[in-house]
Amino acid sequence: MADEQQYDYDVLVIGAGPGGYVAAIRAAQLGLKTACVDSRETLGGTCLNVGCIPSKAMLHASEFFDAATNGTMAQMGIKVTAELDLGTMHAQRRDAVKQLTGGIEYLFKKNKVTWLKGHARFTGKDSVDVAGTVVRAKNIVIATGSSVTPLPGVTVDQTVVVDSTGALELAKVPQHMVVIGGGVIGLELGSVWRRLGAKVTVVEYLDQILPGFDGDVRKEAQKIFKKQGMEFRLSTKVTGVAVADGAATLTVEPAAGGEAQTIAADCVLLAIGRRPNTDGLALDAAGLAVNARGQVDIDHDFATSVPGIWAIGDVAPGLMLAHKAEDEGIAVAENIAGLTGIVNHDIIPSVVYTLPEFAGVGLTEEAARAKGEIKVGKFPMMANSRAKTNHEPDGFVKIIADARTDRVVGVWAIASVAGTMIAQAAQAMEFGATSEDIAYTCHAHPTHSEAMKEAAMAVTGKPIHI
Repeated sequence: MADEQQYDYDVLVIGAGPGGYVAAIRAAQLGLKTACVDSRETLGGTCLNVGCIPSKAMLHASEFFDAATNGTMAQMGIKVTAELDLGTMHAQRRDAVKQLTGGIEYLFKKNKVTWLKGHARFTGKDSVDVAGTVVRAKNIVIATGSSVTPLPGVTVDQTVVVDSTGALELAKVPQHMVVIGGGVIGLELGSVWRRLGAKVTVVEYLDQILPGFDGDVRKEAQKIFKKQGMEFRLSTKVTGVAVADGAATLTVEPAAGGEAQTIAADCVLLAIGRRPNTDGLALDAAGLAVNARGQVDIDHDFATSVPGIWAIGDVAPGLMLAHKAEDEGIAVAENIAGLTGIVNHDIIPSVVYTLPEFAGVGLTEEAARAKGEIKVGKFPMMANSRAKTNHEPDGFVKIIADARTDRVVGVWAIASVAGTMIAQAAQAMEFGATSEDIAYTCHAHPTHSEAMKEAAMAVTGKPIHI
């Protein structure tokens, strides 16, 4: 084994997304000489540049426009005449991205993390080629994230047929947008353009939207989106998309097989999922291979089968979520430094940032019932005082607890601020809380989070407001 003095870095992180940049900063804070490789012009990966952050900027702005045009503001005594300035809406999105990505560059400098610009390719178990220069590191963390999953018969041109990146840059509001995929990304971006005036049709292969979410949430979500004007073609597969003269014709047929039909659209959003970014890494040069899902397998400590090489985030097994990657980034850096870094993968919240928001953590009711006897409590948001005053009646909070121990095993929520509310549930579950613990925790009044307390009281059989 080579002398440690021959290493350029103690830790080399490949990828500067939420997992990678956090891992690099934490490693540097722990006194390790650290570098981070990324080929983008700005740090932050997909999440900050073309994913989580810009999509939320567009969701937020489109909510204001929708409230001004659909009568919501008029109901509260605010009379306005709304006019869409899409250029300015895009500009405020880009400004948010610029500020946040610049903030990471500042944090790199503050913590003495070296940014190596370029693509990384393994040349050995402890060496990587970056833009023609070979760099050696005692520990290498693969944090390369994921990219859009392609669909046979569909070519993304970022003009008529777009992926999540192209959907953020549309120069005009489509007349008819067809979203291929009824998951989180498709519903969020579809919601943006529906609010801004587009007709939106969601084509989903499964018989329900939001795969992986609790059954009650999935059913209610479809009702809410339909009420908002979105159309759905469920149990339907897209077999091809033809583009001509700035328009698209989709060929679809029943998922179980049957007669083909066509759908005309002037914009198609492909959003059927994401796949790990491992192409071009030359993993074989390091003695690594991917599993059947294209991921790099790891152990509990995020170590791969090759000593000194680690993997986190979307490229490793588990949920493809930015906050999961961030927690893994901290944990892997601490493990490399000889500390104990742990992530409880059973308690990773998931959120859909539409209006209302859909959030959950832990087991669905279906999965919990398969494991044993449970108790379930639900509280409707229409009975929550803050939701009532805010004219936000849609949704509920649902708590699932083990029937024997009363320990909370899953929480699901639909509310305007469900993404924030779910943090309480995750924290409670992290420390083994029972439904009674939540029920007897004093919540400020009037707040949306009181619905969490009320749902817990329903589990214990002592509901007050229902």
